[in-house]
Amino acid sequence: HVQLVESGGGSVQAGGSLRLSCAVSGFRIRNYCMAWYRQVPGQQRVGVAAIDSSENAGSTAYVDAVEGRVTISQDNAKRTVYLQMNSLKPEDTSMYYCAYFPSYCGSSTARWGQGTQVTVS
Repeated sequence: HVQLVESGGGSVQAGGSLRLSCAVSGFRIRNYCMAWYRQVPGQQRVGVAAIDSSENAGSTAYVDAVEGRVTISQDNAKRTVYLQMNSLKPEDTSMYYCAYFPSYCGSSTARWGQGTQVTVS
């Protein structure tokens, strides 16, 4: 049974840091693409960062808005994906979701967690 559980969100002041965690069960993250997305009410869910261990040896990618401030990583033994966010800005305020792509990064068959709220003031 595939399950993704996000945690680590909260309220911080601008310039602060948060580390989001996505604990998974039902599959091994080392074989797949994992990603973090974010969504604000009334807008589309957008990708923030991805780490692809399926064929690209853990290559990472980031959206321009967070490049240099955010790091995605994973701990295969703990089956957990992390999103370290530094120098947070008010525009980073959003619900953050963890995504698992069983086929390839960005495919329509993603599985999602329930989300964790990040609020930056």
